Amino acid sequence: MGLPPFIEGCLGTLLSSQKGRDAKLLTNTAPFSSFPEPTIPVTSPDCGPSGSALAIEYTQLGTNRFPLLKWPADPEVKEWLIIVEDPDAPLPSPIVHGLYLAIPGSVTEFGGENVDANGDVKVAKGYRIGKNRRGTVYAGPRPVLGHGVHRYMFDVVGLREPSVGLGDEATKEEVEKAIDGKVVGWGRWMGTFERRWE
Repeated sequence: MGLPPFIEGCLGTLLSSQKGRDAKLLTNTAPFSSFPEPTIPVTSPDCGPSGSALAIEYTQLGTNRFPLLKWPADPEVKEWLIIVEDPDAPLPSPIVHGLYLAIPGSVTEFGGENVDANGDVKVAKGYRIGKNRRGTVYAGPRPVLGHGVHRYMFDVVGLREPSVGLGDEATKEEVEKAIDGKVVGWGRWMGTFERRWE
């Protein structure tokens, strides 16, 4: 059960300057030191260009649908991982909304058919699930009421070798250690969402 809208809206407005924890995104950690900028183009055919506002169906206020992401094949990549983070939450570090591991290097898209509206993963794909803030498979956007626009970073990371030693519910910190020296590139699609207090 959340806060009453009036209280949440007041808090959101008071904390509206508390945003921009970009320095603590996974892609700004040591394993990405050779790749400070994205090197892989990532698109979302159903949500539009990077920076697009997410429709309600892609949020917790709708059906919690995961945007379809697409990227080109890369023969160097043996495994992909995907992390979804919100660096604009009024917290010390970005919120992890989803973390997906052990995606085969031959895969070039990820989305609705992999993560259903209830947050269940199609286990036939063999992907592993990392730990997010809510302890679920995926938590779509639901920023604090009145806090302003939040950015949601859907980052696709290519690894030159499998991320061994990581099981289900691996944390972002465990992933960071496991992929050190294995990153061959990464790409980002960004969606935005705002809950206005009216």
